[in-house]
Amino acid sequence: MPGRAILSACRISSALAQSPGLPVSPEGDPVFPEPWAAEAFAMTVHLHEKGLFTWSEWAEALSAEVHKPGRAEDGSDYFDCWVEALSGLLVRKGIAEEDAIFALQRSWQRAAEATPHGRPIALANDPLR
Repeated sequence: MPGRAILSACRISSALAQSPGLPVSPEGDPVFPEPWAAEAFAMTVHLHEKGLFTWSEWAEALSAEVHKPGRAEDGSDYFDCWVEALSGLLVRKGIAEEDAIFALQRSWQRAAEATPHGRPIALANDPLR
């Protein structure tokens, strides 16, 4: 799929690779619309493999986000749902604080706005850091 990152360099053994609605290539590999989506996927797999949450907990959190009113019918906001589900799950389990997640999101946004076009976005580019 042109313009999409495909995670095929390694096979994902985690049940998270079979998340309902996860966009996949014709070969069954996860595909991502942007690099940040692949990073969110990888972070989720890593945290699951470390035992911070179960497959059932993840499936319930993701399903709740995907089925919220106002979500894109075409699934174009799937990875936004993914990030919201992960953030909410980490807060509910006491792993992260909602304020800290929100502050980090704002910092990344400022970094993105301060990064020259064509350059990688780095948190260090946040002018308030």
